[in-house]
Amino acid sequence: MAAIEPNWNTLRTFVLDSCSQFAGDGPNKYSADSSSLFFKQMIEVYEVRQKLSKEQADIAMFWDCNPFALQQVGHLEFGIKKISPGGHWMGITGIACKKDKLNLRQTAFTHAHVAIGIADAFIACWDNKYKYNRVRPVTAIQKLIGPGWSPLLQTPPFPEYTSGHSVISTTAAVILTDLFGNHFSFADDTEVEFGLPVRTFASFEDASKEAAISRLYGGIHFRDAIENGVKEGKQIGDFIVDRMRHGNLNRNARNSLKMQSKNEVR
Repeated sequence: MAAIEPNWNTLRTFVLDSCSQFAGDGPNKYSADSSSLFFKQMIEVYEVRQKLSKEQADIAMFWDCNPFALQQVGHLEFGIKKISPGGHWMGITGIACKKDKLNLRQTAFTHAHVAIGIADAFIACWDNKYKYNRVRPVTAIQKLIGPGWSPLLQTPPFPEYTSGHSVISTTAAVILTDLFGNHFSFADDTEVEFGLPVRTFASFEDASKEAAISRLYGGIHFRDAIENGVKEGKQIGDFIVDRMRHGNLNRNARNSLKMQSKNEVR
């Protein structure tokens, strides 16, 4: 299918100064040279797929978040609607709000804060994707190693670098950590309705790290897209938290909302 949203970087960001503010140094360039960094990380994706453990496969499937997974039965091809990566993290946001027993005002604020961060992170990530337009593992591996290789997950129809999951998951985790703390454990049941079991996490950062590495297990991203995506997401998250803090929209605002609600009850 046609590449999805090649002009997404033209959207106006909410908090970031520009979509390329934290673009980074770029990916390892495509190369058929077996001594190149690109070739070595391609071999890694190939070997991880060959030796994939059940736990790694479970992690990849849990964070698949493919909103339109295509399935083929004979001559029939159909799409299965599932949750998107952003939707998954909004689900986690809701879980955190319920666990912390936030009121309606606090819950609305928290969802808006995370949503703004995810939106900016996607715009920034898509700027890199179409700037570098790097090939996906399945294309490179089938050309340079073996034509019969296939990833565990369906390869998305847009360029590989940087990893969207890595960027937006890290950004969301930074914002949620600022609001709820470093050691906020939770049970993520967001994917239960799609037949996947609950996974538990000791923190939002732990969840974001698992989401990022899941793309290697799934065979759809190279390591530098994941690691640089995490770095980009952290920079975006920190920037947004700092901007919101100076705009009096951090935890203090949440606490003030709590006090306001108490006064209204009185």
